[in-house]
Amino acid sequence: MGAAMLGGAALAGRHSQRTQTEREDQEARIQQLEAQQQAPPPPAAAPAPAAPAPSLTDQLKQLGDLKASGVLSDEEFDAAKQKLLAS
Repeated sequence: MGAAMLGGAALAGRHSQRTQTEREDQEARIQQLEAQQQAPPPPAAAPAPAAPAPSLTDQLKQLGDLKASGVLSDEEFDAAKQKLLAS
């Protein structure tokens, strides 16, 4: 009977040690979560500024370049130019 009691005491000791380790782990996780809540969030990245729209002069010059290179016919150039001037 004495050996059975000693075996029981050893099991109780291991259980107590495991419970203590679990409590320490839980406490560490709680502290980590609290630290995360107290830390300010990282600043949000500023959005990239939008590229400015090309001026009317730049757009007309680009149309002229396209016509000169043969990409646009005379009719296409005139239609695109009228569209730009109307807006």
